[in-house]
Amino acid sequence: MYAAETGFRLSSDPDTVRAPDVAFVSQANVEAAGEVEGFWPGAPDLAVEVVSPTDSYADVEENIFDWLDAGTEMVVVINPRQRSATVHKSPTDITALALAMRDIGKNAGKVGNLNITSEVLADLLQTGTYGAN
Repeated sequence: MYAAETGFRLSSDPDTVRAPDVAFVSQANVEAAGEVEGFWPGAPDLAVEVVSPTDSYADVEENIFDWLDAGTEMVVVINPRQRSATVHKSPTDITALALAMRDIGKNAGKVGNLNITSEVLADLLQTGTYGAN
C-alpha cells in the first residue's frame, strides 16, 4: 500500500503524474519494477480516490479514466459525504456500494491477492487508512 504522496507516472512526453489517496501495487509488479527512484513508473494495480468538497465531478472522472487507461485494474472512488464507494474496473464495469449495514460482506473485487470488501472501503472512509484501529 502507498499513501497519497506517492506519484505514479502514467505517461511521458508530456509527463502525466497522478497521486491517488491510497494505492496498491502487487508484489509481482514491485519485483518487476525493481528499485525505483522518483515517481513510480506506471499505474498501480489499485487506486483509491477520496472525493473532497472542492473536487469537481469532471476532475474525478478524468482521474478515473487516466488510471484505467494507464492499466490500473481497479479504481475506487470514496465519497465521504454520501458514505458511498464506486468501484470502476473498466469504463463500463462499475459497481456502486453504499457503505452501510446492508452492504457489509459485499465483495467489490480482487486486485492481485488483495480482496476489496465493503469493510475495507468503510475502514478507509472512517480512518483514512486500511487496518487502522
